[in-house]
Amino acid sequence: MSVFAGLVERLADLLQPLFHASAAAAAIVLFTALVRLLLHPLSRAAARGQKARSALQPRIGELRRKYRKDPEKLQKAVLELHAEEKVSPLSGCLPSLLQMPAFFLLYHLFSTPAADGDGLLGHRLLAAPLDGRWADALAGDGVFGAAGAVYLGLFAVVAVIAAFNFLRARKSLDTTDMAGLSGGAAGAVGKAVPYMSFFTLVTVAVVPLAAALYVVTSTAWSAAERVLLYR
Repeated sequence: MSVFAGLVERLADLLQPLFHASAAAAAIVLFTALVRLLLHPLSRAAARGQKARSALQPRIGELRRKYRKDPEKLQKAVLELHAEEKVSPLSGCLPSLLQMPAFFLLYHLFSTPAADGDGLLGHRLLAAPLDGRWADALAGDGVFGAAGAVYLGLFAVVAVIAAFNFLRARKSLDTTDMAGLSGGAAGAVGKAVPYMSFFTLVTVAVVPLAAALYVVTSTAWSAAERVLLYR
């Protein structure tokens, strides 16, 4: 934790001349970008896996017609097809899972006063403290106060990104193999996936602002990455 805190502090020191009191917030955004850049090769591999799964859709359609009255055999046949073609249905999850440690480090760092010796807890993004939450802003100056306005800006950014991701997910829903696994639970999950983009709004509202910055930056990076890799 001390090594992680030291890294963020060093980045903040480098960015101080440009961002002044918001240097630590800028350091978190830069740190997030560096994490995503390191994970980009895995994201490219996940994109190749997604394209490979999309190429299997005609064969999965045939299996669905063949086993339309036997969901268990359909699921088994689809999984065997993936194994035969060496395509993992879960390959796209790895980049997201590997981001979790960085998110939880930021969450812990700005939630525990003793985590960094108070070296970062006094920093802000404009008027909002990085260790504060939206509830703190509401209890202070209210929704349209100085701190509340910071959160309104973040919510606006997240809403735009979520709407963009929602439309892309709905567009590709007909070709996803989630619905091809069965007509029951997996199909329901597949239909719910586009709406999960908006869950980021809840995350930003309840976690410390520092962790929210990580989430917003990472979400924006993911949206841009998908445009680049899934053309």
